[in-house]
Amino acid sequence: MVNQRKIDLRNLALFISALILLNLIASEFFTRLDFTAEKRYTLSPITKSILKDLKDQVQITVYLEGEFPAGFKRLRNSTEDLLRDFDSYAGKNLQFDFVIPLSGDQKSQEEAYQRLLEMGIEPTQLSVKTEDGMSQKLIYPVALITYKGIQTPVKLLQTKAGVSPEEVLNNSIQNLEYAFSSAIKRLSSGSSIRIGFTEGHGELNDLKLNDALQSLGDSYEVGRVDLKTIPFEGLDKLKVLVIAKPETAFSEAEKYKIDYFVMNGGRLIWSIDQVSADLDSLRGATEQLAFPKKLDLDDILFKYGVRLNYDLIADMNAAQIPLNVGEVGGQSQIQPLPWLFYPIFVPISNHPIVKNLDGIKSEFSSTIDLISVKNVRAEVILASSPFSKNVKAPTMLSLQMVEQEPDPAQFQSKPMPVAVLLEGEFPSNFKNRPVPEGISSSIKIPEKSKATKMMVLSDGDFFKNQINKSDGSPYPLGFDRFMPDQQYANKSFLLNTVDYLVDDSGIIGLRNKEIKLRLLDRAKIRQEKTFWQLINIILPLFVIFLSGIFQHYYRIRKYTR
Repeated sequence: MVNQRKIDLRNLALFISALILLNLIASEFFTRLDFTAEKRYTLSPITKSILKDLKDQVQITVYLEGEFPAGFKRLRNSTEDLLRDFDSYAGKNLQFDFVIPLSGDQKSQEEAYQRLLEMGIEPTQLSVKTEDGMSQKLIYPVALITYKGIQTPVKLLQTKAGVSPEEVLNNSIQNLEYAFSSAIKRLSSGSSIRIGFTEGHGELNDLKLNDALQSLGDSYEVGRVDLKTIPFEGLDKLKVLVIAKPETAFSEAEKYKIDYFVMNGGRLIWSIDQVSADLDSLRGATEQLAFPKKLDLDDILFKYGVRLNYDLIADMNAAQIPLNVGEVGGQSQIQPLPWLFYPIFVPISNHPIVKNLDGIKSEFSSTIDLISVKNVRAEVILASSPFSKNVKAPTMLSLQMVEQEPDPAQFQSKPMPVAVLLEGEFPSNFKNRPVPEGISSSIKIPEKSKATKMMVLSDGDFFKNQINKSDGSPYPLGFDRFMPDQQYANKSFLLNTVDYLVDDSGIIGLRNKEIKLRLLDRAKIRQEKTFWQLINIILPLFVIFLSGIFQHYYRIRKYTR
C-alpha cells in the first residue's frame, strides 16, 4: 500500500512537471491553428514582421465601445480579436484598450467631442431602435494609434454606397489588418520618405491642399517643389512627385527634370486638368467657354503610355450644387441640383488602391486613352459610369443646363477611364534628343527607367479640399459643403495611392483579404425550422437517456462479477 502511494505521488509529480514544462515551451514557441477556408484568423507574414520589429511601445485606443446594434458589436469583437493576435506577436511593445468616447455629463461629452474632432476622429450617426421609436446616436468606429508621441487615427468602418449593411461590416472587418498594419508601419518605420508637390505653374495652393498635405504629413515628409530651381540632387531625395492642377505650360528643362526623376525610379502622381473650366466663374456669368489648356505635357505623357483628351465628362452619377431656382415671398429658393460635370466615380476595380472605397468626387474630368508601351503595364483604376458622355472642348457651359432634364438615350457609353495606374520600365522622353537649354550637359538620362510606377488622373481637383467661405478655413478632403451629409472617399484614395506607390513590401495587398459572407438561407430556415427545433430538443435528451442505460448495465455487469 505504501509502495502504491509512492508510485501515485511520483506520477503526480511527473504530471505536474510535464505541465510546467509544456507551459514554458508554449510561452517561447507561439503558434495557432486556423481551420477557416480563407484563413481569416491568420496574420500575414508582412504583419508579423512589422510587429516583431517594433522598437518602442505602441498604444492603440479603440473608441468603438458602448451599447450599439449587433453588427457593430461584431466589428468591435473582430477588432479585439485582431488586436489580441497583434499582441501575441508584438509582445510587450503593444497595448490596446477600448474606451467609451462620450461619457459623463453633457459638458464632459461636449468637451470629449471637440477633443476627438481636433485629433481627426469624426463620429458616425446611427439610428437605433428604442422603446419609444428611433433615436440618433453618435458612435466612433475609429482607433487612435500612438507611437513615440505621434498619433494617427484609423477608420474601422469602410462605408460604401449601394451595398447592404452586412457587406459594409464584412468589408470593414476584411480591411482591419491592413488598416492597423499600414498605420503601425508608417509610424514605426522612422523612414524619411519625401513627397513633393510641385509649384510655379499655378498649381493648387497650400490652403486648397491643406488636408492632403496634413494627412500625408502624418507619415511622410511633405513639401513644395519648384522644378525651375530644384537641383537634380534634390530630386534624388524625393520618393513621390505630385503635380496637382497646373495652369501654365512646363518648359523643356522642367520636363527633363521630371523625366530624370522617373528614369531613376521616382514615383509620380499626375493630377491634370486638360480643359479650363470653373464653377465659380460660371456663377458670375450666364455662360463660360471651356477651352483646352496649354500645359505642353502631351508628349511626355504619351511616351509613358497615356493620352489625356481635351474633353469633359458629363455623368448622370454626379454631385449636387446649390442653385437659385426662383423666389417665394421675396426670398430666394436655393435647391441642390445635380451638376453633370461633377462626376462621382464609384470604384468597380478590385485593385487594393480602391477596393471597397466609396464614391470619389471630381470636378470637370476628362477622358484618358491608353497607349501601348513596351514593358509598361496599364490598369484602369477609376472610370465613368455607363450613363455618361464626353463633350469635346472648346464648348460653352451654362448653369442653365441643370434646368434641362438629361435624355438617358444620350448618356449611354462604355465606362471611360479617368484614373490609370502605370507600372514598369518607362522609356525616356528625351531618348535621342538633345539636352534642353538650361540643363547642364553633364546630366545624362538613361534610355529606360528603373522599375517604377505612376498614377495618372484626368482631373486636377481629386485632392482639393473645399474652403469655408465665412472664415477661410479648409474643410476635410472629401467633405462637400453643399451636401454635408455626404463624405466622399477622396482622402482614402490619396492615402492608398501614395501607400501603393512608395511601398515595395506589398503590404497594401492586405486589402485584398476576403472574408466570405456565409448568411443563412431564410427560405430554408422557414421550411425546416420545426425539424431542427425538434432535433435540438429531442436529440440531447435521447443521448442522455442512452448514456444512462449504458451506465446502468455497465455497473450491473461490473459489480456482479
